[in-house]
Amino acid sequence: MKNALIFDMDGTMVDNMMTHHRAWQQKLAEIGLSLTLDEVITTCHGKNDEILQRLFGDKYSFEERDQISAEKEAIYREVFLPELKLIEGLPALLAEAKQAGIPMGIGTAARYENVDYVLDNLGIRHYFQSIVCDRDVTLGKPDPSVFFKVADQLGVAYHDCLVFEDSPTGAKTALNAGMKAIILTTTHQAEEFTNFASVLFCTPNYLSLNLFSILKSL
Repeated sequence: MKNALIFDMDGTMVDNMMTHHRAWQQKLAEIGLSLTLDEVITTCHGKNDEILQRLFGDKYSFEERDQISAEKEAIYREVFLPELKLIEGLPALLAEAKQAGIPMGIGTAARYENVDYVLDNLGIRHYFQSIVCDRDVTLGKPDPSVFFKVADQLGVAYHDCLVFEDSPTGAKTALNAGMKAIILTTTHQAEEFTNFASVLFCTPNYLSLNLFSILKSL
């Protein structure tokens, strides 16, 4: 099989984005910035360091931003653990793809601690031959380097990769990478993706996906 699957993680493999948003809201309030949940959703996307620079400019050093980020992620992990599970239909899709020999990777803006938290608590690390997270790239999404790095590690041409994403930023990243994408509507509405040529379709979960038919159409 010439194709590969690349998964974003948050909001795409696990339905955790609202927990992330609330953790950001709580942590930002602790350091003096009160945002509504809608403002958090609009502003807090991409790598954590980029989010904090976007919100605070040069107010905090890199070390201070890293500490704020770590504290925010600790809030998220503690709150979300009782709800941690893969989105419906994904366990079967991963098993089907692995049995068919389709290489799979993860390309996420998440911190490595959060990647380990998901993969190890759910016991799914063995499905992925490439895992690229925030510390592995210089620029966050929509810069396509995160997807390029996954594809290179999998040994698959960029245009033969199918991306699973959940956000307009992720859809733009796939477009910038020359890859097609399927969008999980866990956080955003389908109409937000109508102008992205990279998007094949939107779906609430993985239950109805005919993986081999989709790959043949790429």
